Amino acid sequence: MQIKSICCIGAGYVGGPTMAVIAKKCPEIQVTVVDINQTRIDAWNDNNLNNLPVFEPGLADIVNEVRGKNLHFSIEVDKAIEKADMIFISVNTPTKTYGKGKGMAADLKYIELCARQIAKVAKSDKIVVEKSTLPVRTAEAIKSILDNTSNGVEFQILSNPEFLAEGTAIQDLLNPDRVLIGGDTSTIEGKQAIEVLVEVYKNWVPKEKILTTKVWSSELSKLTANAFLAQRVSSINAMSEICEKTGADVQEVSKAIGMDSRIGSKFLNASVGFGGSCFQKDILNLVYIAKSYGLNEVADYWEQVIIMNEHQKDRFSDNIVSTLYNTVSGKKIAFLGWAFKKNTNDTRESAAIKVADNLLNEQAFVAVYDPKVKTKQIYQDLDYLGSRSLEENKKYLEVFENPYDAMKDTHGIAILTEWDEFKEYDWEKIYHKMKKPAFLFDGRGIMNKKKMEKIGFVYYKIGLGDS
Repeated sequence: MQIKSICCIGAGYVGGPTMAVIAKKCPEIQVTVVDINQTRIDAWNDNNLNNLPVFEPGLADIVNEVRGKNLHFSIEVDKAIEKADMIFISVNTPTKTYGKGKGMAADLKYIELCARQIAKVAKSDKIVVEKSTLPVRTAEAIKSILDNTSNGVEFQILSNPEFLAEGTAIQDLLNPDRVLIGGDTSTIEGKQAIEVLVEVYKNWVPKEKILTTKVWSSELSKLTANAFLAQRVSSINAMSEICEKTGADVQEVSKAIGMDSRIGSKFLNASVGFGGSCFQKDILNLVYIAKSYGLNEVADYWEQVIIMNEHQKDRFSDNIVSTLYNTVSGKKIAFLGWAFKKNTNDTRESAAIKVADNLLNEQAFVAVYDPKVKTKQIYQDLDYLGSRSLEENKKYLEVFENPYDAMKDTHGIAILTEWDEFKEYDWEKIYHKMKKPAFLFDGRGIMNKKKMEKIGFVYYKIGLGDS
Protein backbone atom coordinates (compact mmCIF):
# COMPACT_ATOMS: atom_id res chain seq x y z
CA MET A 1 0.00 0.00 0.00
CA GLN A 2 1.38 3.38 -1.01
CA ILE A 3 0.20 6.36 0.97
CA LYS A 4 -1.21 9.13 -1.20
CA SER A 5 -3.37 10.95 1.33
CA ILE A 6 -2.96 11.56 5.07
CA CYS A 7 -5.55 13.04 7.41
CA CYS A 8 -4.65 14.29 10.88
CA ILE A 9 -7.48 14.85 13.34
CA GLY A 10 -6.38 17.61 15.69
CA ALA A 11 -4.69 20.88 14.73
CA GLY A 12 -2.84 21.57 17.97
CA TYR A 13 0.77 21.61 19.16
CA VAL A 14 1.49 18.11 17.83
CA GLY A 15 -0.75 17.77 14.78
CA GLY A 16 0.11 21.08 13.10
CA PRO A 17 3.93 20.94 13.24
CA THR A 18 4.13 17.16 12.60
CA MET A 19 1.96 17.31 9.49
CA ALA A 20 3.77 20.41 8.21
CA VAL A 21 7.08 18.52 8.30
CA ILE A 22 5.56 15.38 6.70
CA ALA A 23 4.12 17.56 3.91
CA LYS A 24 7.50 19.22 3.36
CA LYS A 25 9.43 15.95 3.23
CA CYS A 26 6.79 13.96 1.32
CA PRO A 27 5.62 16.23 -1.54
CA GLU A 28 3.81 13.32 -3.23
CA ILE A 29 1.46 12.93 -0.22
CA GLN A 30 -1.55 15.21 0.27
CA VAL A 31 -1.75 16.07 3.97
CA THR A 32 -4.94 17.51 5.50
CA VAL A 33 -5.17 18.65 9.12
CA VAL A 34 -8.74 18.81 10.40
CA ASP A 35 -10.26 20.22 13.55
CA ILE A 36 -13.79 21.15 14.65
CA ASN A 37 -12.45 24.44 16.04
CA GLN A 38 -13.11 26.95 13.23
CA THR A 39 -11.06 29.67 14.91
CA ARG A 40 -7.99 27.43 15.12
CA ILE A 41 -8.29 26.36 11.47
CA ASP A 42 -8.71 30.00 10.40
CA ALA A 43 -5.51 30.83 12.28
CA TRP A 44 -3.60 28.06 10.47
CA ASN A 45 -4.87 29.46 7.16
CA ASP A 46 -4.13 33.11 8.04
CA ASN A 47 -1.92 34.89 5.50
CA ASN A 48 -0.18 36.61 8.40
CA LEU A 49 2.13 33.86 9.62
CA ASN A 50 2.52 35.63 12.97
CA ASN A 51 -1.06 34.60 13.70
CA LEU A 52 -0.47 30.83 13.54
CA PRO A 53 -1.99 29.23 16.67
CA VAL A 54 1.30 27.49 17.51
CA PHE A 55 4.60 29.34 17.83
CA GLU A 56 7.66 27.22 17.10
CA PRO A 57 10.92 28.51 15.59
CA GLY A 58 10.97 27.47 11.92
CA LEU A 59 7.32 26.40 11.75
CA ALA A 60 6.00 29.47 9.92
CA ASP A 61 8.58 29.06 7.13
CA ILE A 62 7.57 25.45 6.51
CA VAL A 63 3.84 26.25 6.60
CA ASN A 64 4.41 29.09 4.15
CA GLU A 65 6.32 26.72 1.83
CA VAL A 66 3.77 23.88 1.64
CA ARG A 67 0.39 25.27 2.65
CA GLY A 68 -2.00 25.20 -0.28
CA LYS A 69 0.23 22.76 -2.17
CA ASN A 70 0.12 19.50 -0.26
CA LEU A 71 -0.68 20.81 3.24
CA HIS A 72 -4.25 21.83 3.96
CA PHE A 73 -6.17 22.90 7.07
CA SER A 74 -9.92 22.29 7.15
CA ILE A 75 -12.99 21.78 9.33
CA GLU A 76 -14.39 19.19 6.86
CA VAL A 77 -13.48 16.23 9.04
CA ASP A 78 -15.62 13.58 7.33
CA LYS A 79 -14.38 14.47 3.86
CA ALA A 80 -10.73 14.22 4.94
CA ILE A 81 -11.30 10.89 6.72
CA GLU A 82 -13.00 9.37 3.69
CA LYS A 83 -10.19 10.37 1.30
CA ALA A 84 -7.28 9.40 3.54
CA ASP A 85 -5.24 6.21 3.34
CA MET A 86 -3.74 6.92 6.76
CA ILE A 87 -5.36 8.79 9.65
CA PHE A 88 -3.38 10.28 12.53
CA ILE A 89 -5.29 10.89 15.77
CA SER A 90 -3.73 13.89 17.48
CA VAL A 91 -6.45 15.16 19.81
CA ASN A 92 -6.17 16.25 23.42
CA THR A 93 -5.98 13.58 26.11
CA PRO A 94 -6.26 15.62 29.32
CA THR A 95 -6.23 14.24 32.84
CA LYS A 96 -9.72 13.28 33.98
CA THR A 97 -11.50 15.85 36.14
CA TYR A 98 -14.38 13.56 37.07
CA GLY A 99 -15.31 10.02 38.06
CA LYS A 100 -12.99 7.06 38.48
CA GLY A 101 -9.36 8.03 38.03
CA LYS A 102 -10.11 11.74 38.58
CA GLY A 103 -6.88 13.74 38.75
CA MET A 104 -4.72 10.90 37.38
CA ALA A 105 -6.16 8.84 34.54
CA ALA A 106 -6.19 10.12 30.96
CA ASP A 107 -9.58 11.24 29.67
CA LEU A 108 -10.07 9.29 26.44
CA LYS A 109 -13.46 10.67 25.41
CA TYR A 110 -11.98 12.60 22.46
CA ILE A 111 -10.08 9.52 21.30
CA GLU A 112 -13.26 7.44 21.39
CA LEU A 113 -15.20 10.11 19.50
CA CYS A 114 -12.51 10.07 16.81
CA ALA A 115 -12.65 6.29 16.54
CA ARG A 116 -16.44 6.28 16.21
CA GLN A 117 -16.35 9.04 13.59
CA ILE A 118 -13.71 7.17 11.55
CA ALA A 119 -15.77 3.97 11.72
CA LYS A 120 -18.90 5.83 10.61
CA VAL A 121 -17.31 7.62 7.66
CA ALA A 122 -14.66 5.21 6.31
CA LYS A 123 -15.59 3.32 3.14
CA SER A 124 -12.16 1.82 2.43
CA ASP A 125 -9.42 0.17 4.49
CA LYS A 126 -7.43 2.58 6.68
CA ILE A 127 -4.32 2.69 8.81
CA VAL A 128 -5.10 4.57 12.03
CA VAL A 129 -2.13 6.04 13.89
CA GLU A 130 -2.20 7.05 17.56
CA LYS A 131 -0.20 10.28 17.78
CA SER A 132 -1.68 11.51 21.05
CA THR A 133 -0.05 10.31 24.26
CA LEU A 134 -2.21 7.47 25.48
CA PRO A 135 -2.37 4.90 28.27
CA VAL A 136 -1.12 1.40 27.55
CA ARG A 137 -3.65 -0.77 25.64
CA THR A 138 -5.64 2.17 24.23
CA ALA A 139 -4.97 0.82 20.73
CA GLU A 140 -6.91 -2.28 21.76
CA ALA A 141 -9.93 -0.12 22.65
CA ILE A 142 -9.71 1.82 19.39
CA LYS A 143 -9.46 -1.43 17.42
CA SER A 144 -12.52 -2.83 19.22
CA ILE A 145 -14.61 0.26 18.44
CA LEU A 146 -13.55 0.32 14.79
CA ASP A 147 -14.09 -3.39 14.22
CA ASN A 148 -17.51 -3.43 15.86
CA THR A 149 -19.00 -0.26 14.43
CA SER A 150 -17.62 -0.09 10.87
CA ASN A 151 -19.20 -1.43 7.71
CA GLY A 152 -16.79 -4.22 6.89
CA VAL A 153 -13.81 -1.89 6.53
CA GLU A 154 -10.45 -3.25 7.71
CA PHE A 155 -8.39 -1.13 10.11
CA GLN A 156 -4.83 -1.46 11.34
CA ILE A 157 -3.91 0.48 14.48
CA LEU A 158 -0.40 1.84 14.97
CA SER A 159 1.17 3.74 17.86
CA ASN A 160 3.55 6.50 16.78
CA PRO A 161 4.15 8.68 19.86
CA GLU A 162 5.74 12.10 19.49
CA PHE A 163 8.93 12.94 21.35
CA LEU A 164 8.89 16.68 20.70
CA ALA A 165 10.29 19.33 23.01
CA GLU A 166 8.34 22.53 22.64
CA GLY A 167 10.61 25.32 21.47
CA THR A 168 12.68 22.89 19.37
CA ALA A 169 9.81 20.85 17.87
CA ILE A 170 10.70 21.52 14.23
CA GLN A 171 14.31 20.46 14.68
CA ASP A 172 13.11 17.45 16.67
CA LEU A 173 10.89 16.48 13.73
CA LEU A 174 13.50 17.11 11.06
CA ASN A 175 16.28 15.30 12.92
CA PRO A 176 14.71 13.01 15.53
CA ASP A 177 16.67 10.91 18.02
CA ARG A 178 14.34 8.09 17.02
CA VAL A 179 10.96 7.43 15.47
CA LEU A 180 8.95 4.81 17.35
CA ILE A 181 6.27 2.80 15.55
CA GLY A 182 4.28 0.13 17.38
CA GLY A 183 1.82 -2.23 15.76
CA ASP A 184 0.37 -5.70 15.71
CA THR A 185 3.51 -7.72 15.08
CA SER A 186 1.62 -11.01 15.34
CA THR A 187 -0.13 -10.66 11.95
CA ILE A 188 1.01 -10.11 8.37
CA GLU A 189 -1.41 -7.19 8.02
CA GLY A 190 -0.06 -5.57 11.17
CA LYS A 191 3.54 -5.90 10.01
CA GLN A 192 2.60 -4.49 6.60
CA ALA A 193 0.94 -1.46 8.22
CA ILE A 194 4.07 -0.80 10.28
CA GLU A 195 6.19 -0.94 7.14
CA VAL A 196 3.90 1.52 5.33
CA LEU A 197 4.49 4.14 8.04
CA VAL A 198 8.21 3.31 8.09
CA GLU A 199 8.31 4.16 4.37
CA VAL A 200 6.78 7.59 5.06
CA TYR A 201 9.44 8.45 7.62
CA LYS A 202 12.25 7.03 5.48
CA ASN A 203 11.79 10.05 3.20
CA TRP A 204 14.00 11.95 5.64
CA VAL A 205 14.79 9.81 8.71
CA PRO A 206 17.63 7.22 8.48
CA LYS A 207 16.32 3.67 8.74
CA GLU A 208 18.49 2.94 11.79
CA LYS A 209 16.63 5.65 13.72
CA ILE A 210 13.22 4.07 13.06
CA LEU A 211 12.36 1.62 15.84
CA THR A 212 9.47 -0.82 15.44
CA THR A 213 7.88 -2.57 18.43
CA LYS A 214 4.71 -4.13 19.76
CA VAL A 215 1.97 -1.53 20.04
CA TRP A 216 1.92 -1.88 23.85
CA SER A 217 5.65 -1.23 24.13
CA SER A 218 5.32 1.89 21.99
CA GLU A 219 2.51 3.31 24.12
CA LEU A 220 4.37 2.66 27.37
CA SER A 221 7.68 3.99 26.01
CA LYS A 222 6.18 7.46 25.59
CA LEU A 223 4.94 7.61 29.19
CA THR A 224 8.24 6.22 30.46
CA ALA A 225 10.38 8.72 28.53
CA ASN A 226 8.46 11.69 29.93
CA ALA A 227 8.51 10.22 33.44
CA PHE A 228 12.30 9.79 33.33
CA LEU A 229 12.85 13.34 32.04
CA ALA A 230 10.53 14.87 34.63
CA GLN A 231 12.23 12.79 37.32
CA ARG A 232 15.57 14.44 36.46
CA VAL A 233 14.04 17.90 36.79
CA SER A 234 12.51 17.12 40.17
CA SER A 235 15.75 15.50 41.31
CA ILE A 236 17.87 18.57 40.60
CA ASN A 237 15.16 20.83 42.03
CA ALA A 238 15.27 18.82 45.25
CA MET A 239 19.01 19.41 45.36
CA SER A 240 18.49 23.14 44.70
CA GLU A 241 16.81 23.51 48.10
CA ILE A 242 19.71 21.77 49.82
CA CYS A 243 22.14 24.04 47.94
CA GLU A 244 20.40 27.15 49.20
CA LYS A 245 20.64 25.96 52.82
CA THR A 246 24.26 24.85 52.63
CA GLY A 247 25.76 27.68 50.56
CA ALA A 248 26.33 25.54 47.46
CA ASP A 249 25.51 26.53 43.87
CA VAL A 250 23.16 24.13 42.09
CA GLN A 251 24.54 25.14 38.70
CA GLU A 252 28.00 24.03 39.79
CA VAL A 253 26.55 20.80 41.13
CA SER A 254 24.65 20.23 37.86
CA LYS A 255 27.79 20.78 35.81
CA ALA A 256 29.81 18.41 37.97
CA ILE A 257 27.37 15.51 37.83
CA GLY A 258 26.42 16.19 34.21
CA MET A 259 29.99 15.53 33.11
CA ASP A 260 29.55 11.93 34.28
CA SER A 261 28.90 10.04 31.04
CA ARG A 262 26.48 7.76 32.86
CA ILE A 263 24.29 10.75 33.79
CA GLY A 264 24.73 13.43 31.11
CA SER A 265 23.92 17.13 31.34
CA LYS A 266 20.41 17.38 29.86
CA PHE A 267 17.40 18.21 32.06
CA LEU A 268 19.60 19.15 35.02
CA ASN A 269 18.78 22.87 35.11
CA ALA A 270 17.18 23.81 38.42
CA SER A 271 14.13 26.02 38.00
CA VAL A 272 10.81 27.04 39.47
CA GLY A 273 9.40 23.76 38.15
CA PHE A 274 8.54 21.91 34.97
CA GLY A 275 5.37 22.54 32.99
CA GLY A 276 3.97 21.73 29.57
CA SER A 277 1.30 19.42 28.29
CA CYS A 278 3.10 16.12 28.86
CA PHE A 279 5.19 15.65 31.98
CA GLN A 280 2.61 15.98 34.72
CA LYS A 281 -0.20 14.39 32.71
CA ASP A 282 1.89 11.41 31.68
CA ILE A 283 3.32 10.76 35.15
CA LEU A 284 -0.15 10.91 36.70
CA ASN A 285 -1.30 8.47 34.03
CA LEU A 286 1.61 6.19 34.91
CA VAL A 287 0.68 6.45 38.60
CA TYR A 288 -2.90 5.52 37.81
CA ILE A 289 -1.85 2.52 35.71
CA ALA A 290 0.41 1.30 38.54
CA LYS A 291 -2.37 1.68 41.11
CA SER A 292 -4.88 -0.09 38.87
CA TYR A 293 -2.57 -3.12 38.85
CA GLY A 294 -2.03 -2.89 42.61
CA LEU A 295 1.57 -1.69 42.25
CA ASN A 296 1.32 0.84 45.06
CA GLU A 297 5.06 1.21 45.70
CA VAL A 298 5.63 1.95 42.00
CA ALA A 299 2.80 4.49 42.05
CA ASP A 300 4.18 6.21 45.16
CA TYR A 301 7.63 6.43 43.59
CA TRP A 302 6.46 8.26 40.47
CA GLU A 303 3.93 10.42 42.32
CA GLN A 304 6.79 11.89 44.34
CA VAL A 305 8.11 13.49 41.13
CA ILE A 306 4.89 15.52 40.90
CA ILE A 307 4.89 16.34 44.61
CA MET A 308 8.43 17.72 44.34
CA ASN A 309 7.47 19.83 41.33
CA GLU A 310 4.51 21.39 43.13
CA HIS A 311 6.70 22.02 46.18
CA GLN A 312 9.20 23.92 44.05
CA LYS A 313 6.51 26.29 42.76
CA ASP A 314 5.12 26.89 46.26
CA ARG A 315 8.64 27.35 47.63
CA PHE A 316 9.35 30.04 45.05
CA SER A 317 6.20 32.05 45.82
CA ASP A 318 6.69 31.56 49.58
CA ASN A 319 10.19 32.98 49.25
CA ILE A 320 8.85 36.09 47.51
CA VAL A 321 6.42 36.65 50.35
CA SER A 322 8.96 36.08 53.12
CA THR A 323 11.61 38.23 51.43
CA LEU A 324 9.17 41.12 51.05
CA TYR A 325 8.85 41.30 54.84
CA ASN A 326 6.20 38.57 55.09
CA THR A 327 3.54 40.46 53.17
CA VAL A 328 2.88 41.21 49.52
CA SER A 329 -0.59 42.62 50.09
CA GLY A 330 -0.96 45.74 47.95
CA LYS A 331 2.55 45.32 46.51
CA LYS A 332 3.23 45.10 42.78
CA ILE A 333 5.20 42.09 41.53
CA ALA A 334 6.22 41.87 37.87
CA PHE A 335 6.31 38.50 36.12
CA LEU A 336 8.71 38.13 33.22
CA GLY A 337 7.32 35.20 31.29
CA TRP A 338 4.12 33.17 31.42
CA ALA A 339 4.84 30.36 28.92
CA PHE A 340 6.10 27.16 30.51
CA LYS A 341 9.41 27.52 28.62
CA LYS A 342 11.02 29.81 26.06
CA ASN A 343 10.32 29.65 22.33
CA THR A 344 6.72 28.53 22.74
CA ASN A 345 3.38 30.17 23.44
CA ASP A 346 2.16 27.08 25.32
CA THR A 347 1.16 27.80 28.91
CA ARG A 348 -0.18 24.42 29.98
CA GLU A 349 0.95 23.57 33.54
CA SER A 350 3.27 26.59 33.48
CA ALA A 351 4.89 27.33 36.83
CA ALA A 352 3.89 30.98 36.38
CA ILE A 353 0.21 30.08 36.80
CA LYS A 354 0.67 28.49 40.22
CA VAL A 355 3.08 31.16 41.44
CA ALA A 356 0.69 33.91 40.34
CA ASP A 357 -2.25 32.17 41.98
CA ASN A 358 -0.34 31.92 45.26
CA LEU A 359 0.59 35.60 45.19
CA LEU A 360 -2.91 36.70 44.22
CA ASN A 361 -4.18 34.75 47.23
CA GLU A 362 -1.86 36.98 49.27
CA GLN A 363 -3.53 40.04 47.66
CA ALA A 364 -0.49 41.07 45.62
CA PHE A 365 -0.83 43.01 42.37
CA VAL A 366 0.79 41.03 39.54
CA ALA A 367 2.02 42.61 36.31
CA VAL A 368 2.74 40.10 33.52
CA TYR A 369 4.79 40.36 30.36
CA ASP A 370 5.42 37.50 27.94
CA PRO A 371 6.57 38.06 24.34
CA LYS A 372 4.33 35.32 22.86
CA VAL A 373 1.44 34.58 25.23
CA LYS A 374 -1.72 36.59 24.64
CA THR A 375 -3.70 38.35 27.38
CA LYS A 376 -6.80 36.20 26.88
CA GLN A 377 -4.80 33.02 27.49
CA ILE A 378 -3.31 34.33 30.74
CA TYR A 379 -6.73 35.07 32.22
CA GLN A 380 -8.05 31.71 30.98
CA ASP A 381 -5.20 29.93 32.76
CA LEU A 382 -6.07 31.60 36.06
CA ASP A 383 -9.79 31.14 35.57
CA TYR A 384 -9.27 27.38 35.10
CA LEU A 385 -7.92 27.13 38.65
CA GLY A 386 -11.16 28.59 39.96
CA SER A 387 -9.54 30.40 42.89
CA ARG A 388 -11.20 33.72 42.08
CA SER A 389 -13.69 35.24 39.66
CA LEU A 390 -12.50 36.69 36.36
CA GLU A 391 -13.30 40.15 37.70
CA GLU A 392 -11.05 39.61 40.73
CA ASN A 393 -8.24 38.30 38.53
CA LYS A 394 -8.49 41.35 36.28
CA LYS A 395 -8.49 43.61 39.33
CA TYR A 396 -5.26 42.18 40.74
CA LEU A 397 -3.43 40.99 37.61
CA GLU A 398 -2.62 43.14 34.58
CA VAL A 399 -0.97 42.04 31.33
CA PHE A 400 1.44 44.41 29.60
CA GLU A 401 2.71 44.56 26.02
CA ASN A 402 5.81 46.49 27.07
CA PRO A 403 8.13 44.86 29.63
CA TYR A 404 9.41 48.16 31.00
CA ASP A 405 5.85 49.30 31.74
CA ALA A 406 5.22 46.02 33.56
CA MET A 407 8.26 46.50 35.79
CA LYS A 408 7.73 50.19 36.58
CA ASP A 409 6.99 50.96 40.26
CA THR A 410 7.27 47.30 41.28
CA HIS A 411 8.53 46.00 44.61
CA GLY A 412 9.93 42.89 42.98
CA ILE A 413 10.45 41.10 39.66
CA ALA A 414 10.09 37.35 39.18
CA ILE A 415 11.57 35.63 36.13
CA LEU A 416 9.30 32.67 35.33
CA THR A 417 10.32 31.86 31.73
CA GLU A 418 13.87 31.77 30.36
CA TRP A 419 13.26 34.01 27.31
CA ASP A 420 16.64 35.13 25.94
CA GLU A 421 15.49 38.73 25.54
CA PHE A 422 15.21 39.17 29.31
CA LYS A 423 19.00 39.06 29.63
CA GLU A 424 19.36 41.94 27.15
CA TYR A 425 17.14 44.44 28.97
CA ASP A 426 18.50 47.71 30.37
CA TRP A 427 18.50 46.53 33.97
CA GLU A 428 19.92 49.78 35.34
CA LYS A 429 16.96 51.63 33.84
CA ILE A 430 14.59 49.04 35.32
CA TYR A 431 16.21 49.30 38.75
CA HIS A 432 15.86 53.07 38.91
CA LYS A 433 12.11 52.88 38.21
CA MET A 434 11.39 50.31 40.93
CA LYS A 435 10.49 50.69 44.60
CA LYS A 436 13.48 50.33 46.91
CA PRO A 437 14.84 47.96 47.98
CA ALA A 438 14.41 46.39 44.54
CA PHE A 439 14.08 42.60 44.58
CA LEU A 440 14.82 40.25 41.68
CA PHE A 441 13.71 36.62 41.96
CA ASP A 442 15.32 34.54 39.24
CA GLY A 443 13.27 31.37 38.86
CA ARG A 444 15.27 30.24 35.82
CA GLY A 445 18.82 31.07 36.82
CA ILE A 446 19.49 33.15 33.69
CA MET A 447 20.87 36.36 35.21
CA ASN A 448 24.35 37.20 36.49
CA LYS A 449 24.27 37.56 40.27
CA LYS A 450 27.29 39.89 40.55
CA LYS A 451 26.03 42.16 37.79
CA MET A 452 22.55 42.42 39.28
CA GLU A 453 23.86 43.09 42.79
CA LYS A 454 26.26 45.72 41.47
CA ILE A 455 23.30 47.56 39.96
CA GLY A 456 21.61 47.43 43.36
CA PHE A 457 19.18 44.55 43.22
CA VAL A 458 18.55 42.22 46.13
CA TYR A 459 18.98 39.09 44.05
CA TYR A 460 17.68 35.55 44.62
CA LYS A 461 18.37 32.63 42.30
CA ILE A 462 16.97 29.14 42.77
CA GLY A 463 19.63 26.78 44.03
CA LEU A 464 22.17 29.44 45.00
CA GLY A 465 22.99 29.60 48.70
CA ASP A 466 24.78 32.32 50.64
CA SER A 467 28.40 31.29 50.92
